Amino acid sequence: MMKKVQQILPWIVLVFALLYAGQKLVRPDQIDSDYNLDTFRRLPVSASGRTKPLDTVARNSLMNLSGRQSLKTDDGTMSAIEWYIELITNPELSVQRRVFRIDHPDVLALVGLDTEKRTRFSFAELRAAGNEINRQAGLAFDTKAKSRDPFQRAVLVLNQRMSLFSELSQLQNPYLVPPLTSGDDWRSFVNVLNESPSDPDALALLDVLQKYRSGTTEEGGTADEFNASLASYAALVDSEIEYDSRKSRYEVVFNQVQPFIIASTLFLMAFLFGCFGMLSSQLTKKDWSKSLFNSMTSLIVIAFIVQTIGIASRVYLQGRPPITNLYSSAVFIGWFGVIIGLIIDRQMKLGLGGIMASVIGFGTLVVAHNLGSSGDTMEMMQAVLDSNFWLTTHVVVVTIGYSATFFAGFLAIAYVLLGVLTKTLDREFGKSLIKMTYGVICFATVTSFVGTVLGGIWADQSWGRFWGWDAKENGAALIVLWNLLILHARWGGMIRDRGLVILAIFGNIITAWSWFGTNMLGVGLHSYGFTNSAVFWLSIFMLSQIALMGVGMLPMSLWRSKFAKSNPA
Repeated sequence: MMKKVQQILPWIVLVFALLYAGQKLVRPDQIDSDYNLDTFRRLPVSASGRTKPLDTVARNSLMNLSGRQSLKTDDGTMSAIEWYIELITNPELSVQRRVFRIDHPDVLALVGLDTEKRTRFSFAELRAAGNEINRQAGLAFDTKAKSRDPFQRAVLVLNQRMSLFSELSQLQNPYLVPPLTSGDDWRSFVNVLNESPSDPDALALLDVLQKYRSGTTEEGGTADEFNASLASYAALVDSEIEYDSRKSRYEVVFNQVQPFIIASTLFLMAFLFGCFGMLSSQLTKKDWSKSLFNSMTSLIVIAFIVQTIGIASRVYLQGRPPITNLYSSAVFIGWFGVIIGLIIDRQMKLGLGGIMASVIGFGTLVVAHNLGSSGDTMEMMQAVLDSNFWLTTHVVVVTIGYSATFFAGFLAIAYVLLGVLTKTLDREFGKSLIKMTYGVICFATVTSFVGTVLGGIWADQSWGRFWGWDAKENGAALIVLWNLLILHARWGGMIRDRGLVILAIFGNIITAWSWFGTNMLGVGLHSYGFTNSAVFWLSIFMLSQIALMGVGMLPMSLWRSKFAKSNPA
């Protein structure tokens, strides 16, 4: 009986993963309302330099203001699109919604709300302090970014959120009226009504909004009138910009399915199965270990497929290669790390490759989620990056180098933790783990070098020089040089197994600095990726890697694995 359970467990897990991943496609989120807001949120508009559905505008705007994609009210939960259409049709009510998140105590004191035991406030509550918020934001803006204190940064964020709220409520953003011809630009709804009051697109949209307002207030309208007016307007837009409408409908599905959330959940489950498999392998329950590792692999494969679909969807929606910003780089690094892990597991059959794949897959998707929490992750490309060829060659190849270097570092962490804390690192397992780490470092060296050279060629074409000691360029060079240092130290006999893994762990610090740290400096020709939101977590990550290196350098007498004790640095 137990034997049969062990055999069918991976298949049960596979079916579960397929059902979990497929449920969003089969049963997408529907808005429980008599008003056909599902059609409304699929309407294409233009914002931040690209065409997108109103669903994306509503989700990103509410996330920017509140840190959530839905709004809790006294009557329950309001979806992002319900909040948005109320904002533009019934501002008297929308200004009472508590959508502004404020955490800094000094900002709360500034607006006179420091006695409230909550973190979200309405526009009406902030309006009285609007002049003082503007004044403080102006002072903060005049201060150099690196010199701003937490209060100044927080008040700038609040000022930006209040400006966004005003732009949305006054229909200044996004551009709602489609272009007259394929070569024209999108148009401001308010400007069109003022300058061309007989424009058919603007009048049709105005009718839609008026029908919604009259139906949801005491003006006497009905949901059927709104739905009929909306259907007529949607057909008009489809006839004018069919391709954009089709992409907008697809993007709404993408927003509903949230493939990266699904993938991250499956990666986490895979990690748990892998850990139980590793544990059972040390309890002489080899059959259960194999079954658990196979279950882990099933979850990773489904998660990888879902993540691949998500990446391919972004490529389709943007019309760009898979890496265009920090968000997409995090997704891609995890995706390629999973490939490496699956290949290693296929070759070594130890289960550790799958565990590392699940860790990197989940970790990078968490990083991406936090990077995308304040706006559109498919924003318009910076002019300096507007080259699909170089985005496909240089950026993809150098990011593969990031992924491989991280993977080697995490394999090294596994070697240290298993060796110090457990007795599992026997001779065969230890040697296999070192071979894995060494092989991945070799791969990372090649891809990092090729990607850096391709970047120099792109820089020569764009800026007229191959190399300029830019912060990002230095970071890329450091990755190449550090991987070469590890290989030369190994070839020259200066380090053995333990030295290899300790140096590989330090490679995580160098790669993280090149990936994120250089973007926090705000200097150089690569400063278009500037961010300061990850300083704390980057520092924590680097300190954790230093601590792990320290653990790896503990006297061998403190290592529990006997094999490790017989292998000096």
